[in-house]
Amino acid sequence: MKNIRNFCIIAHIDHGKSTLADRLLEYTNTISKRDAQAQLLDNMDLERERGITIKSHAIQMNYSLNGEDYIFNLIDTPGHVDFSYEVSRSIAACEGALLIVDASQGIQAQTISNLYLALEHDLEIIPILNKMDLPGAMPEEVKDQIIELIGCKREDIIPASGKTGLGVHEILEAIVSRVPAPKGNETGALQALIFDSVFNSFRGIIAYFKVVHGEIRKGDKVKFIATGKEYIADEVGILKLNQEPRDVVKTGDVGYIISGIKEAREVKVGDTITKVDRPSTDAIQGFEEVKPMVFAGIYPVDTDDFEELRESMHKLQLNDASIVFEPESSAALGFGFRCGFLGMLHMEIIQERLEREFDMTVITTVPNVSYIAHTTRQEVVHVNNPSDLPDPSKIDSVEEPYIKANIITKSEFVGPIMSLCIQKRGIIVNQSYLTSNRVELVFELPMGEIVFDFYDRLKTISKGYASFDYHQIGYRKSDLVRLDIRLNSEPVDALSSLIHRANSYDFGKRICEKLRELIPRQQFEIIIQASIGAKVIARETVKALRKDVTAKCYGGDISRKRKLLEKQKKGKKRMRQVGNVEIPQSAFMAVLKLD
Repeated sequence: MKNIRNFCIIAHIDHGKSTLADRLLEYTNTISKRDAQAQLLDNMDLERERGITIKSHAIQMNYSLNGEDYIFNLIDTPGHVDFSYEVSRSIAACEGALLIVDASQGIQAQTISNLYLALEHDLEIIPILNKMDLPGAMPEEVKDQIIELIGCKREDIIPASGKTGLGVHEILEAIVSRVPAPKGNETGALQALIFDSVFNSFRGIIAYFKVVHGEIRKGDKVKFIATGKEYIADEVGILKLNQEPRDVVKTGDVGYIISGIKEAREVKVGDTITKVDRPSTDAIQGFEEVKPMVFAGIYPVDTDDFEELRESMHKLQLNDASIVFEPESSAALGFGFRCGFLGMLHMEIIQERLEREFDMTVITTVPNVSYIAHTTRQEVVHVNNPSDLPDPSKIDSVEEPYIKANIITKSEFVGPIMSLCIQKRGIIVNQSYLTSNRVELVFELPMGEIVFDFYDRLKTISKGYASFDYHQIGYRKSDLVRLDIRLNSEPVDALSSLIHRANSYDFGKRICEKLRELIPRQQFEIIIQASIGAKVIARETVKALRKDVTAKCYGGDISRKRKLLEKQKKGKKRMRQVGNVEIPQSAFMAVLKLD
């Protein structure tokens, strides 16, 4: 056990984690030249296309130093703020972390937040300065930033380059010398922490775990503590590039178990595995519950596919434990699910994965966050969907979630970023200069304001230099109203949203104008209205398609033309009573991109 090292790689998005992981695998001869490719651990098509890591990936390597053989369990983690739940799970299975900082960009917001996650779990941090081969690298400045952040010695920072392979041997040696071996009782009762799971259509559900105490053998009867279910371990093994079966997985090692589980609900990430004949009574602690930030409805395009969508969602939840969903129904869209996501990118990825991996075409409604409404009868209502909001006459107050946002940027962009945050009802808490031209701004912002397009706009105005990270700080009272969109005086529940009263008029007007462009003209007139309660605040009209019925009347009395027009008008009116308005999918998405 003293020769096992478990570590993960953490960094801001695009600082070269996956490339460095490729080099580590290459230098430890874990992969043959034939299998080598860039971003080797990112095995999803989506990850390769976008060049980002979405899931954390575990792999085992063998390394010899001074005649001793070591086993390394490496977990490569995502860098984007929306996938920080993956990072927190990976950190729970490690004793050390490689903190990678891009030598040309320096420390960014997500670097800091991932570092704090690692420090909370008492991980040994090895700072690495990556991308040293770039012409724009500023090694000395960035080293100063790292020292200020972690308080390490200057010689502890390892200069490296994932592209050229500079410093990789030093990193491997540092892992051996600095990362502590896992502590655990090898002869005690089995305790293994599940940190991930995947679905295989032939073998059922495969759970990835780290053995904290004891050992697990093939054929053992095991029990999952949280669910209380018992299984037989058909196969256990370790994670190389492919899964390799073994007879036993011992203390401190990371491995997988296949036990023929078919139901997605039976495997919970963060659960503890123990043996039936020698059970451990207590579960392993230190697992945070996931807090979804953004809620949106996902509906099948064809209502008959509802059950199929449910299955797909359960299988997806296995692979991505941070998505939460519950069934709901909508008057406009039929049956579907109310889903909680960690952010907008997460929502986009889930939608795309449903389409690719499960062949489900879905409609997504306008995303929002969850609010708390206090009624005049002293009741507390949790509002996840604008349609759950009680009647305005019964509301005493509404509270909305606030976040603390850390934005790190170059000093020349401070002005535009401040005005963006203030426009989004933000309050500045702190502004500190990290170096002469790098500023950290701390804002308190309403969660609802950053859901739509905040991140995109932040990137635009800072030319991609601002990095953004946030965490929730609780609920505060706000003057919020429900804005309904009506088509021919029928409310469309999928388009309604909760919004601050001050922004409602402007927002309502813009939505109506946008819908007028997107809804195709029908045989009858369509009236688009935005209303708060019974009060209409904006209106647009989509004109009806008309045939020129007076074409055959040339000359003669005006009353002959009037008669034909009146007849047409009656027909249009009757048509409007029976006709219903089809809203194209682009209209739902356009609401998100109003700016």
